Amino acid sequence: MTQTALDQLKALTTIVADTGDLTAIEQFRPLDATTNPSLITAAASLPENKDLIESAYAQARSEGYESDLLIERTIDILTVKLGVEILKIVEGRVSTEVDAALSYNTAETVAKAKELLALYASYGVKQDRILIKIASTWQGIQAAKILEAEGIHCNLTLLFGLHQAKACADAKVTLISPFVGRILDWYKKAEQVEHYPIDRDPGVVSVKQIYEFYKKHQVKTEIMGASFRSVDQVLGLAGCDLLTVAPHLLAELSKDQRKVQAQLVALAPDHEAIAQYQAITEAQFKTELEHDLMAFQLLQSGIDGFIKARQQLDHLLRESFGIDAEIRA
Repeated sequence: MTQTALDQLKALTTIVADTGDLTAIEQFRPLDATTNPSLITAAASLPENKDLIESAYAQARSEGYESDLLIERTIDILTVKLGVEILKIVEGRVSTEVDAALSYNTAETVAKAKELLALYASYGVKQDRILIKIASTWQGIQAAKILEAEGIHCNLTLLFGLHQAKACADAKVTLISPFVGRILDWYKKAEQVEHYPIDRDPGVVSVKQIYEFYKKHQVKTEIMGASFRSVDQVLGLAGCDLLTVAPHLLAELSKDQRKVQAQLVALAPDHEAIAQYQAITEAQFKTELEHDLMAFQLLQSGIDGFIKARQQLDHLLRESFGIDAEIRA
């Protein structure tokens, strides 16, 4: 029987489901799953998750939270509860994101990460099954460095450039998520190009550059390509450590019969480059980010987008529970 492109890809790369939809995760059975505020908000809108929302709200109230803090706590509990349900399906890990509004505050990011892990622990989930997801700002990367030193594994997201990848490597983070599709979108608009051949796709090329740098320097941080726009982009990174893929693209791959070959192959370590390597400084990081218009714009717009998604979830919960009327009463 001919293997599908998805079956072949799974033999080359760890496939992760980029969704909070439990039905989709059940269907495709990836090893890991990732979530973000947009995906959590979408999942909260599904009728089948009504009980999860109500139990999260009830728990937050039972803990004595009120007013705006009640909603904030409900969102955190709901996020973790969805993570717990995902972990009942997948064998590996789930990525759970820290509130993007904390992206430029190292101390508060660390504190929020520990709050989320404490919630997971209260549901009997071990720490090694959780990746704390943090935006790849300098402050976020330093928070990850602190957490990793304490044995808390992190996934650094909204990553668009090699300078961010270098800082993550220096921080010894567990995993990074370069955003392939968003890079492509930016270049298509900036260069007014409708289509790039896959070998010149800016998002695919960016991940290959990071992959080659990591392997050449023997960086242990895993690379997980994310934010795909097409199956061609996904297959263009076959052989990457991990790829997190949305359900509609997983469905396409499960019907695709083409032959899949590794496009990323680990290079031999360059011992001279390793010996000469110096960690990137905060000043260097900020300079490189400011001079990379694509990375600069996409990092901030990504953070803004995740903040907006959380605000939408806030609004949804307030409507569901009549929370404003309750507070005024």
